[in-house]
Amino acid sequence: MRMAKAIQSQRKLIYSKKMKIYVGADHRGYVSKQDVLNYLKSAGYDAEDVGDEQFNPEDDFPVFATKAVNKVLSSEDKDARAILICGSGQGMAMAANRFKGIRAGLGYDIDSAKGVRNDEDSNVLAIPAELFKNEDKHGVFVIIEAWLNTPFAGAARYIRRNQELDNL
Repeated sequence: MRMAKAIQSQRKLIYSKKMKIYVGADHRGYVSKQDVLNYLKSAGYDAEDVGDEQFNPEDDFPVFATKAVNKVLSSEDKDARAILICGSGQGMAMAANRFKGIRAGLGYDIDSAKGVRNDEDSNVLAIPAELFKNEDKHGVFVIIEAWLNTPFAGAARYIRRNQELDNL
């Protein structure tokens, strides 16, 4: 809890308003999703669960990626983002990236999370459920905070590349 408050005070320097964050997970990320939601809410974010509502070993990750992405795309909050959790994170990223205007990146460590924000202006973070196997979830929350608090660099080459992605 102390960590969340310390990070929250640092975040105020970058974001002056509450950011809307949609969190979704398939069966592999179901348990971890609640940890992420609890963390985000304790850190002052406006986090919303987009499913699954109950553990279902037969569910499919594209369903939850679609729900989260549609929320991001239709949100009145232009800073809205999503965090998606599945076994490897790859499936969620692949599903999310099917939507125009979505730039999903895999966050498996701090550098990858910062990189997809700085360079690609990522609005969706896909997290491997495997990262939650450690009892200390602090490391995952640090990855999430790195992604949430890294601003887009806005360099001309990054803007051009993102426009190219949106035009595919």
